[in-house]
This record gives sequence, C-alpha cells and structure tokens, in this order.
Amino acid sequence: MALSPRKRAARNRYIQYAVLAVIVLVIAFGANWGELHRAFWDWDIVKAQFPDVITTALKWTIIYTACGFVFGLALGLVLALMRLSSVGPYRWIATGIVELFRGLPALVVFLFLGVGFPLAFPGREIPGGNVGTVTLALGLVGGAYMAETIRAGIQAVPKGQLEAARSLGMSHTRAMRSVVLPQALRIVLPPLTNELILLTKDSSLVYILGLSIDQYELTKWGREGMNSYANLTPMVVIGLCYLLITVPLSIVVRRMEASAGRAR
Repeated sequence: MALSPRKRAARNRYIQYAVLAVIVLVIAFGANWGELHRAFWDWDIVKAQFPDVITTALKWTIIYTACGFVFGLALGLVLALMRLSSVGPYRWIATGIVELFRGLPALVVFLFLGVGFPLAFPGREIPGGNVGTVTLALGLVGGAYMAETIRAGIQAVPKGQLEAARSLGMSHTRAMRSVVLPQALRIVLPPLTNELILLTKDSSLVYILGLSIDQYELTKWGREGMNSYANLTPMVVIGLCYLLITVPLSIVVRRMEASAGRAR
C-alpha cells in the first residue's frame, strides 16, 4: 500500500535522524579526544589568556568595529543619497566609489592604507594612528555595502510619503530627513546589523598593521598566543570571544526581521 504524503514525510525525517545519529556516533567513538583536548583546550593556557583577552583584545575589537561601522554608516548614507541624486556627477562619483570598494577585498584596502599611504605620502599619516587607519579601512568597505542597502531602503518607501510631505510645504531636504529616511532606516536595520557582524570579522585584518601589544585585537592576540605556546588553544579562546559579539547580534537581527514581518 502506498504511503500517504504525511507518512512518507515522517519516514524521510526518521531516516535523516538515523543518518545524523550514525554520523555523531562515528565522530564520538572515532575521534582522538585526548589529542584534540591537548591541542585545542589546554586549561593552563586558557587560564593564562584571562583577563587580558577580554580587557585588551575583545575591547579593541569592539572599538575598531564600532568606529568602522559609524564611519561606514555615515559614508553609506551620503553615497546612497548621491546615487539617488538628479545631479549626474554625484551619481557617477558615488557609483564609482561603491563599485570600487565592493569589488576590492578588505585586505587590499588595509594594505593600501596601512602600507601604501605612508609610502605615497612620506612623513604623513592618517589622523588617529592605527585607530584612524582601521576606521577608514572598515568604513570604506562597509560604507560601500551599506550605501546600496540604504538606497534600497529609501526606494522601498512609497513615493506618496515624499509627495505628501512636499504638499505640506516641506522642502525636499527636510522631507527626506524627517519623513523618508526614518522609515528607510527602519526597513534596513536588520541588514545593517548583519553588516556590523561582517565588520566585526573583518576587523581581524588589523593584524597586518604594526600594533603595540596594548592595541591587539582578537585575531592578533590569538596568533601571538598560538606562536608563543605552540598550541591552538588561544585561537579557540578568541573564537569564543568573537561568538560573544556575533551571536547576540544575530539574535537581534532575527528578532528585528520577525518584528518587521509581523508589521507587514
């Protein structure tokens, strides 16, 4: 007798569960847990990482990310408005900047600003030192992506909103600032938070800059610790620290998306 669609779906689920259970058992009984524990989770090394991994590495990762995000958000907003402008040169300049920094790997941007800029302009440095360099690099990369996100959000706001504001006597600039942009930012808040997560991980590229130990971010801290102890435990510790940042942000994104879905 042919199975009903519901029973067939249930049977397929049970098969998938069984396959997953077999895979877990193979890993559990086949792995060399003692060697993995020694290589990836040495308690003495774990204890040696604290509290400096929090008070120095995690702190600087958050600082670098926050500075890059704020600058990128401001730049992205300007570029988005330029791309929507009726003035041709504004659109061309904004399009060129967006396509350039969306196309370049973040590593190349860091290398140009951290290494190329001092060579191109001897005796000069980007204001703010390493923090300024990181802010500019992350901001340029993040701003290029955020510009497209914000532009899409502005275009998603019904045109009637702008027309209604203009009919009340508002100038175009005031209508955009007071009516359109607040609605657009609510629309794009979840993808902007996703961009913040990506910038958190891109901040790991700071390691290519010459940092003093009191400015190490998480990846630089983990690399130095791995070399010092000849063990991968510091990398596991900094991976957990990254999760302390990214997991709560991911939860916030999901809740915002769910809230936006209910509102629609």
